[in-house]
Amino acid sequence: MDRLKVGLLGATGLVGQVFVSLLSRHPWFDLVALSASHQKSGRSYGEVVSWIVERCLPEDVAELRLLNLDPNEFSGVDIIFSALPSDIASHIEPKFAEEGFTVISNSSNLRLDPDIPLIVPEVNPEHLALIKIQRRWRGRIVKNPNCSTAILTMTLKPLMEHGLRRAFVTTLQAVSGAGFAGVPSLAITDNVIPHIPREEDKLSKEPRKILGTLTNSGVREADISIAATTTRVPTRHGHLESVLVELSEELSEEELAECFSRFKGPPQDLSLPTAPANPIVVRRKVDRPQPLLDRTEGGGMSVSVGRISRLGWHGRWYRYVALGHNLVRGAAGNAVLIAELLSYIGNSDSRPF
Repeated sequence: MDRLKVGLLGATGLVGQVFVSLLSRHPWFDLVALSASHQKSGRSYGEVVSWIVERCLPEDVAELRLLNLDPNEFSGVDIIFSALPSDIASHIEPKFAEEGFTVISNSSNLRLDPDIPLIVPEVNPEHLALIKIQRRWRGRIVKNPNCSTAILTMTLKPLMEHGLRRAFVTTLQAVSGAGFAGVPSLAITDNVIPHIPREEDKLSKEPRKILGTLTNSGVREADISIAATTTRVPTRHGHLESVLVELSEELSEEELAECFSRFKGPPQDLSLPTAPANPIVVRRKVDRPQPLLDRTEGGGMSVSVGRISRLGWHGRWYRYVALGHNLVRGAAGNAVLIAELLSYIGNSDSRPF
């Protein structure tokens, strides 16, 4: 496969930095173009960015000059990744798509539009076919889901074959999910904030699209009910989710654990570079998963599941705890995996899924 040139919009923020970390060492992609705000354009990335991710900033990326948010400055780039704030992305991303770029975006705008693929690659890769409808009038835009949605849908997908009916989820979301300056330290230290603006609505709606069925006219949403309570907790990275589900079939706890363990998707079948070998890792210890111990599983791309139990007061209600890295599986890593899947499709003569 020929290497592809990729660019990144919104490179200096926290998600942007994780994108840089993943793309700077990618076997298929060359990161050649970065942008930030207009005030920062023309300066080197290393001069502007307050680098805080674990890996050192690569020297060749540090030397890149920041470009304006103008499609003309990204000539020769094959794929555009976007970590822009939604208010900016809403008018910038369509401009890039209209100029022929493939845009893979982490921003929340357009996610529920009927012609926009909202993708978790192991869960609904077939929804990428929506691009054919979309290209007729606005180009190629693919969206990442909300970070908590990406983690949740990874665990709900294998339950669909057992008649998933309802899900109740309570999240304990890390501070990095709010961005570098998102939560003041005095607000979160020694505290839990039991509300995250707009998050519960996203977590209730987005999974129904992702788990839905592709039709000739779009996606028919999955017939499941989801109720969410979202909270912010003083952990650095890793969103923990306590999930209660109702199924139409009765399973033992071991059968449910096996259902999670054997779950795989096209990224694993195709051995894509960013795909974890095991999308879901079942933790058997009663006090796992934990953000500090389990968030980097599979390079941050695996979701860890534990505390699996069948509720005694009803035969078809089950609960479990899920954990995923919000900046990797929930953001930049998921987007990079989408790009790998699109690249594979573009270089293959046969449908892989």
